[in-house]
Amino acid sequence: MSTTALTGAEEKNITDNVLLKIKSFRDANEIKLPDNYSVENACRNAFLILSEQTTRDGKPVLQSCTKASIANALLKMAIQGLSPVKSQCYFIAYADKLTCQRSYHGSIALAKRVSNVRDVSANVVYQGDVFEYEINTDTGKVKILKHEQKIENIDLGKIRGAYATLILEDGSTETTIMTYPQIMNAWKQGTMKGNSGAHNNFTDEMAKKTVINRACKDKINTSNDSDLYDEEEQQTTLQKEDVKTEIKNNANKGEEISFEDVPVVNVETTEKTETTENVEAAKNTNGQTEITDFN
Repeated sequence: MSTTALTGAEEKNITDNVLLKIKSFRDANEIKLPDNYSVENACRNAFLILSEQTTRDGKPVLQSCTKASIANALLKMAIQGLSPVKSQCYFIAYADKLTCQRSYHGSIALAKRVSNVRDVSANVVYQGDVFEYEINTDTGKVKILKHEQKIENIDLGKIRGAYATLILEDGSTETTIMTYPQIMNAWKQGTMKGNSGAHNNFTDEMAKKTVINRACKDKINTSNDSDLYDEEEQQTTLQKEDVKTEIKNNANKGEEISFEDVPVVNVETTEKTETTENVEAAKNTNGQTEITDFN
């Protein structure tokens, strides 16, 4: 396989085909991209990033990965409305397959978009901190009662755990707590097993990213598809109104209204997927719309 970079014409061909495929999905009401999201800019920025990216064995990603997998990675990015320039997603090559994995930045952005999340914060708990929390036995929700920390407690070798708090639009909060063993178990799911340079040198930041991902995951995975299908719902409402008008206009005219003429909207959902904060630990996910006829 050649390791020379793709020509500008070849890059444009892949990008244009992906954009055409996305347009066909949109025209068929199979997907609706987020408002204020430029899929054209996202795809082209992704190619700028991919043009400089190499696989683990040093080969250019755009030469090593199949065009179909590149197209599907771009499609997954677009469906979630993620920006690679803002580090909301990463592209990872597994053999000859390119995948798009959402980062913790992307999880926060998606949680804000699809749910009633206004902001997200995270903190690390160190040995020596005064840390108290309670669990509401009626709702099962966690509430932090006290977290007192002295600067001398901050030591990467003395991390006890971390917690992330989602601040909702109504001012209420939802908190997720993870112990350090739980965090390390999450890291072990990846190929680097939590032994990457980032994990060793910025353990506190990686811990916060992990608990943020867990906190956002439930919000993302339990949200409805109103952010994706507002347009379709509006169309369905308009069609129902048209049917009502037709019935009213034809009432008492002795004419039979055929239900075969009533328009039907077939809305298909696209499953949202999520990943852990460790890009190297990301796994392929199923249930996504795929481009299978890319040439």
